[in-house]
Amino acid sequence: MIGRITGTLAEKSPPLVLVDVAGVGYEIDVPMSTFYNLPALGERVSLLTHFVVREDAQLLYGFLSAEERMTFRLLVKISGVGPRTALAILSGLSVAELAQAVSLQDGGRLVKVPGIGKKTAERLLLELKGKLGPDLALPAAGAASEAQNDIVQALMALGYNEREAAAALKALPPEIGVSEGIKRALKALNK
Repeated sequence: MIGRITGTLAEKSPPLVLVDVAGVGYEIDVPMSTFYNLPALGERVSLLTHFVVREDAQLLYGFLSAEERMTFRLLVKISGVGPRTALAILSGLSVAELAQAVSLQDGGRLVKVPGIGKKTAERLLLELKGKLGPDLALPAAGAASEAQNDIVQALMALGYNEREAAAALKALPPEIGVSEGIKRALKALNK
């Protein structure tokens, strides 16, 4: 029903934002990925929205990108995953990281998100398989994904977070071997 809200960003209090549209303030829950990319207070903002009507509330969820909103809508269709859980997933993983986890059937990444247990992670992997396009996945989801996944896992085991490991991986040639990839990634991360 409400597909987009454009107005002045009046308040920011994670995960809630208040957007003033011609004197009417809309409270919108957003994932942290959207929250961190919002403009400063008082500036103009446009959010794609998902409107939820429940017996006890009418809620708006907002997103800066169409991919995030589409992924949110896929997530809330899964049994046992409500809007709050979907927001938590999108706050903990980017759409590309989620697509990669699904394509690699890597439940370990999903379990790291607060509120996601092993059974929910398995259900998410099963339900989302084939629904998140390969164009959304990180480069590691390509043909050399096994070697690149091993490189990412090795970097994470050495204490780097997923974003640092993924950034180091992007600088490597796709056909690189695991041991050489780890060496080059460590050199790049230590600069």
